[in-house]
Amino acid sequence: MSGIDPRDLRDACGSFATGVTVISTRTEDGDHGMTANAFMSVSLDPPLITISLDHNCKLREKVRASGRYAVSVLNHEMEGLAMHFAGRHDPAHNDPFIERAGMPVVPGAACVFVTEVAQEVEAGDHTLFIGRVVEIDRDLEARPLLFCGGKFGALAS
Repeated sequence: MSGIDPRDLRDACGSFATGVTVISTRTEDGDHGMTANAFMSVSLDPPLITISLDHNCKLREKVRASGRYAVSVLNHEMEGLAMHFAGRHDPAHNDPFIERAGMPVVPGAACVFVTEVAQEVEAGDHTLFIGRVVEIDRDLEARPLLFCGGKFGALAS
């Protein structure tokens, strides 16, 4: 045992400002997504990114079954959508996806990455899914939605 309280670690990591994403995938039973900030670039050549999913997360098995995932980086006006995919269902977001390279993605996102899972790495109570990027779409004018200290924010214009 490390002696580090999991809640203290979560709160401390929460002091690091991140972007907000919706991780999505498509399986035989439909499209699936969740809000996450556990996303990062890994390699430029080959083009790799990673997401981190809790072992208890429903999306974890969906990504495994699909072998693909997309990351939609939310723009600063998408706080409501972030909350919807974080479990606070909002009927205004009942049809939240469009298709890009055969994957569900958030329309109007600041950036979208479509990947094929290249590797899974078990790390404590999470699985890291390293994805080979097969398509990127960016809105060069968009400002990303930020998250820090339990609150949403945006870059100054």
